[in-house]
Amino acid sequence: MENEREQRRSWLCPTELDRMRVVEASERVRRARVLIWLVIGICIVAVAPWNGWWVLLLFAPAGLNLALLEVMMRRSDHPERWAFGTLAFMMALFAAAVPLTGGASSPAVPLVIIPAAVAPMRFRGAVVAAFGILTAGALLAVTVGTDPAAVADDPRLVITTLALLICVTLANWSLVEAEMKQRDAAVLDPLTDCLNRKALEARAQELELQAKLTGGTVALVACDIDHFKEVNDAHGHDRGDAVLKAVAYEMRKVLRSFELVYRLGGEEFLVVLPGVDLEGGIKVAERLRSRIEECRPGGLDLTLSFGVSAAAGSEVAYERVFKAADEALYEAKAAGRNCVVPPPVAAPAPPPSVAEPAMAPLG
Repeated sequence: MENEREQRRSWLCPTELDRMRVVEASERVRRARVLIWLVIGICIVAVAPWNGWWVLLLFAPAGLNLALLEVMMRRSDHPERWAFGTLAFMMALFAAAVPLTGGASSPAVPLVIIPAAVAPMRFRGAVVAAFGILTAGALLAVTVGTDPAAVADDPRLVITTLALLICVTLANWSLVEAEMKQRDAAVLDPLTDCLNRKALEARAQELELQAKLTGGTVALVACDIDHFKEVNDAHGHDRGDAVLKAVAYEMRKVLRSFELVYRLGGEEFLVVLPGVDLEGGIKVAERLRSRIEECRPGGLDLTLSFGVSAAAGSEVAYERVFKAADEALYEAKAAGRNCVVPPPVAAPAPPPSVAEPAMAPLG
């Protein structure tokens, strides 16, 4: 079970903000993506009398790949890999068409950079730059690598296409970085650098859909700092802010890359654990509780109380699972704080009583 849940940080999406951008792009760019591939299809048809109608065969796997993309992204724990793989597949298709339609002088040469131009719709600047380098390598491989003499005789198309690729990549890189800064401000809590309620709304919808499709589990851990008001009253709000930042930092150190902590407001936090059942959620909460008790965040002896809940498959409804975790947190407070409490287990209903048959009268 633990091996099935174990996931590694993805270079494509090292943060939750990056991952959200990849997933949310599906709605934002659907119309643009359809129009882009419509233009490409028209282009292929327009040049088919010169290149041969067989090139239309390249368009069929491209369309199938795009049709499957959204389905596979919804089902996968790593949707960014499917998005990147689709772009790489499209680039490979265009690159394969180059030596088959004239080599260095082929009209397909400029088409190779289209996936690199689309990459910023989903990915951060570093990924855009890396995909640009990958595209440049593929372009050189199918032109210089297959017919160096032809490129030496007339390198103009290859050079201008490479220049266009570099310019598009640099321009997109700067635009992506500017957008990511704006998104940071929108979904990150400025004090603790935790994700905020706005980010949680989008993530909750995604997890509900994934759980319904895959039957997977999701655990929620609701927690808050015990007697936090006393910290502000005794030490001031600046010390209170330092405590909040320290608590958030220590919690992130305990959690794995896909286990995320959100600040709901004040001293309240919520940890979202995809692929984790109730038992696993309790273990994570206990690790968090022990860590905060030992590390003295902000230089103070502090504790946290935790309420844990979980659901699987079609039972994963955020509001219901969160309410159960919040009620368990209330029970943790009532039980003396500095503890982990799961939701109460409903007692099994007693079996229905069976009336004894009436005895027949004697005689």
